[in-house]
Amino acid sequence: MQPSILRALAAARHSKTTYPRVGHQCTRTFAQSTPWRLREQSKGVTAENSTSQGQPAANLSQEVGKEEKDHYERVVEHSKQSQMRSPWMREGSDKPPVARMRSAGAMVKGKLLTTPSRMLKLILPLTTRDYNNDRKDVEPLALLVHPQQPLSYLERLIQSELPVIKTESGSDKIPSVHFRAQDLGEEAINPDRHEPDEESEDYKFEHSEDFKIDGKTERTGKLNESGEVAAAKPKNPVKQPDPEHPNFVRWSPSTEIGDFIRDAARGKEFSVDIESAPEPIYVAVPSFADRTYYLRMRLRKTAKQISTMADIKTECDRLAHKSAQRVAQGGFAVLVGWWGSVYVLTFQTDLGWDVMEPVTYLVGLSTLIGGYMWFLYHNREVSYRSAMNFTVSKRQDKLYQAKGFDVSKWDGLVEEGNRLRREIKMVAEEYDVDWDEAKEAGDEKVAKALRHERRKKQLAKDDEDEEGKKRKKSREDDEDDD
Repeated sequence: MQPSILRALAAARHSKTTYPRVGHQCTRTFAQSTPWRLREQSKGVTAENSTSQGQPAANLSQEVGKEEKDHYERVVEHSKQSQMRSPWMREGSDKPPVARMRSAGAMVKGKLLTTPSRMLKLILPLTTRDYNNDRKDVEPLALLVHPQQPLSYLERLIQSELPVIKTESGSDKIPSVHFRAQDLGEEAINPDRHEPDEESEDYKFEHSEDFKIDGKTERTGKLNESGEVAAAKPKNPVKQPDPEHPNFVRWSPSTEIGDFIRDAARGKEFSVDIESAPEPIYVAVPSFADRTYYLRMRLRKTAKQISTMADIKTECDRLAHKSAQRVAQGGFAVLVGWWGSVYVLTFQTDLGWDVMEPVTYLVGLSTLIGGYMWFLYHNREVSYRSAMNFTVSKRQDKLYQAKGFDVSKWDGLVEEGNRLRREIKMVAEEYDVDWDEAKEAGDEKVAKALRHERRKKQLAKDDEDEEGKKRKKSREDDEDDD
């Protein structure tokens, strides 16, 4: 800027005189200036701006093409499927509920199974009602019951899993549950079967008259028009019995489940009737082999262990008895030697009977007193058999320890085998079948061991009964004396 212009501006600022504006190009403001757009010179079409990413938005088409629409639809569909898919990727979870159909292999019949704890496991496919067209598969219900529990207990368990139903008055009601089984007796009870009435006829007459023609009674008269309607639409229609499940009878809720299953086993199935259900649920009853499967498997396992230990026990028992026989033979040899020594000292020496008589008396008396004291110390009955049993048991204990034979384990296995055998026998009596015990035991020595244990327990029980009878008799005698 020139110095003259600067001086003029400074003077005008201090002076009150108004001067006209100087029209110089350097003093123009932006508001008074003409707007000029700065445009970039076109560089032409290059490899960088040949694509849509390298071109300005004003030059691009704003219309959505078919490719963009297809891509958008695929992304939306994938997003919806991802939202419907379960976290654990269960099969069929990516479909909406209304599109799910019941599978052809859905469970439609119940099952009754046994457990290792001798409980009964009842599996029921409870029917459901679709309110929102959700055709999911029927989810079975598993119930554990004891054979000694009544049917009413099982009824309450099933009712607790059922939804309430509406009565005619609109109130809620818990559906009733009934248990039915086939009656295979000589005169099967069929409550749904009605005998035909011999006096009823297909046609009803008004003012009928009976005539006997050729020994047969015939009826004549005017037909009753209402009779046809009544015959066509009975007031109380009779439910037709199921030909596949005839002679089914309803059982009382107070019946034990075990008794009900035992009777239903003859028909191989029973039904659970639920009120408002479309059809009853039929449950297959296990056979004798199915009912005793776990018991027989446990008996076989126990029998194998008994068979393995029986060889060691037999050998130890044989050696113990042989040792006891040697002890008895040794005692006999001592007695014979004592008799021979007394004979020689009495008749072939100068001692004579005068000396040997008190000696033999004292030795015999000492032996008697010592033996009696031995029986008292060991709390044994004074008998040869008791002494032999004591000797054998002592020798057996030593041999068992030497061979590594566990007596407590053996007793537990034998007791377990007899208990399993007794339970299987009870189930066989319920099903009225013959059970082959030798097939499950698998070895004669196992059956012999079990039989020996049962005999020993029976003898102990008989001894206790005899002692109990003696004590009872003695108490009665004391009361009579008083």
